[in-house]
Amino acid sequence: MDKKRCPWAGQEEIYIRYHDLEWGRAVHDDRLLFEFLLLEGMQAGLSWITVLKKRENFRRAFDGFDPDAIAGYTEKDSERLLADAGIIRNRLKIAAAIVNARAYLKVKAEYGSFDKYIWQFTGGQPIVNHWSDASEVPAETELAQKMSKDLKKRGFKFVGPTICYAFMQATGMVNDHLTTCFAHKEAGNV
Repeated sequence: MDKKRCPWAGQEEIYIRYHDLEWGRAVHDDRLLFEFLLLEGMQAGLSWITVLKKRENFRRAFDGFDPDAIAGYTEKDSERLLADAGIIRNRLKIAAAIVNARAYLKVKAEYGSFDKYIWQFTGGQPIVNHWSDASEVPAETELAQKMSKDLKKRGFKFVGPTICYAFMQATGMVNDHLTTCFAHKEAGNV
């Protein structure tokens, strides 16, 4: 019998795998949190599947999402990235990735880890929602607005409330799997 999934997972294998194994699962690894933050920023105005299909290219192009390496990128690196057809070639988003790497390193130095900083917004615990229909899932929340405001204050770019909420969903800070979805319980946040 097929597993019951959130409707957005659709039929594409890459989406199903992402839904089943990553989305809504609590992430506490600093590098992976940074990866999601950059990918969510790259997704702005595009579909998430576009980003997922280019994820490995992003990993290659952005030194495995190593914030130390990205923080040191120069104009030459920006030009290299803009010429890379395997990624989203948007000058503002690429510049934001570099700015965000630098801001990330400052936050990490201040808090000891990015994980400690970012999870403070949910009190260190996932917020478990109990939506029964996809139409109930918000695009942003007051908490996402608060996170966005604080990230922007710290110099981050492409971190509006909608991007922050998508980041929270992706990293399991909120569990927005529908209650009818097998992953709602499997995410381990109930």
